[in-house]
Amino acid sequence: MVFKPPRFHEELPEIEIENPDQEPLESAVARALAIAQGVDASDITVTATGSTVLLSGNLLWSDEVDRAIEVAMSVPGVTKVSVSINVTDRVKG
Repeated sequence: MVFKPPRFHEELPEIEIENPDQEPLESAVARALAIAQGVDASDITVTATGSTVLLSGNLLWSDEVDRAIEVAMSVPGVTKVSVSINVTDRVKG
């Protein structure tokens, strides 16, 4: 049996240093949107790049977009929110 010497010596591979995992921030924003009042986030996708979060998907009311941005900005670690959301703007009844 041949044993190969360790290559990383407990250091992160370069790709993880250059592109850190964004899943914790994305999950935190998604959880906050899921429990927030005033926004139905069932059709919203959260994507993080650094401390910038992109919210994309569909909402029924334009008021929900403002609320979604407010909720996302309240999550620690988020410094900017970009939006790519389609709004139906149905008549409230």
